[in-house]
Amino acid sequence: MHQSASQIHSGEVGHYVAPSECVSSPEVEPTATPDAICDFVAGVPDPHVDWLLAISTNPNRGIVEPLPEATQLAKRALDVFAATIGILLLWPLMLLAALAVKISSPGSAIFSQQRVGLNRRNRDVIDRRSSGVAVDHSERRLFLKRRQETGYGMIFTLYKFRTMAIDAEKNGAQFAVQNDPRVTRLGRFMRKTRIDELPQLWNVLRGDMSLVGPRPERPEFIEELTAKVPDYLDRLQLKPGLTGVAQIENGYDNDSFKRKVRYDLLYLRHCCLRNDLKILLRTVNVVLTGKGAL
Repeated sequence: MHQSASQIHSGEVGHYVAPSECVSSPEVEPTATPDAICDFVAGVPDPHVDWLLAISTNPNRGIVEPLPEATQLAKRALDVFAATIGILLLWPLMLLAALAVKISSPGSAIFSQQRVGLNRRNRDVIDRRSSGVAVDHSERRLFLKRRQETGYGMIFTLYKFRTMAIDAEKNGAQFAVQNDPRVTRLGRFMRKTRIDELPQLWNVLRGDMSLVGPRPERPEFIEELTAKVPDYLDRLQLKPGLTGVAQIENGYDNDSFKRKVRYDLLYLRHCCLRNDLKILLRTVNVVLTGKGAL
């Protein structure tokens, strides 16, 4: 599997820390600024997920060329069906959750934030990982410059129930961390049970997201991550998801972002309807046990 880079799951707020900045800052609470992002420059073993059905040995599957149309159609059909059923069945729970958020703390019930989704742009004509092919680096630099000027992927608005106090960013944008003091008492319960993620069923129904895929990142982090981590944009060849291999195997903690993205690319290589169903079934266990919650 080819090398990849890191993903930050920032919860409601986040702060990108470059390797040279991985020290305590007087403006930010030490408990809210882990230096875990430093891990993306370190070597991480290729992940092994024994329950994932192996589809391809090609590390470029879904990257140089799109996934098979049948796979994309099957994923979209599952997304529309499951999101529709989920909204119809869970709207009473979502209504109660919204009322509980409003009653328990000041601020709006729904939290919204811009994220980066699917990158629909054409990839390099020459695959830089192909052996025996000379790569025109000047042409590639122009390609990357054009992509940076036009953005890295589709920007969309992600929705979730608010789990933090309204002044959560009074000291600047920060990572969500384990036992984060900014999370409300109700918010802690909602994060553990993943109830806070339910509004994203609307994102899935709209087509911004898929049920299964990598977690979407904030646009202000993408440029730095792309500049510092080779092949980071490969993970944007899939729509972001509510759940995925990385969320199941690694949870939402920020201990190794590079490993998370490797899980994302492992899923891309073996993306198929059967694996999506297996991931969704395992997600039920994650929700019931509260595994990996922040």
